[in-house]
Amino acid sequence: MMEILDKHLTNHPAEGVLSMVGLMAEHGFHVNLKRIRRLFKIMDYCAIYRRKSLSKLGLADYIRAYLLRNLVIDRPNQVWSTDITYFPMKKGFLYLTAIMYVYSRKILSSGISNTLNHNGV
Repeated sequence: MMEILDKHLTNHPAEGVLSMVGLMAEHGFHVNLKRIRRLFKIMDYCAIYRRKSLSKLGLADYIRAYLLRNLVIDRPNQVWSTDITYFPMKKGFLYLTAIMYVYSRKILSSGISNTLNHNGV
């Protein structure tokens, strides 16, 4: 039963408990909402949907001043930036790192990895 849930949720990550009760009924399993919620908890799964208040400020300890706010970028090698983002995969995450040269707005380097560990490269 969990294999059916896992396969379906990989292709349809936005579906929740009610949809899964219907899916299990189609496969011949008669389960209720509590059972599906318990299976979701075992699978460490929560549905992906837009949540409220994502733009609220975090803890004050982690807030840093934006130092480039009024800076005019008018010469080479003045500002470089980097970003790390992640994509959920079937087992874990895939991490994308990019280094950008702000003066020309070009991506200088990028890399993909399945861990955030640094190999000493």
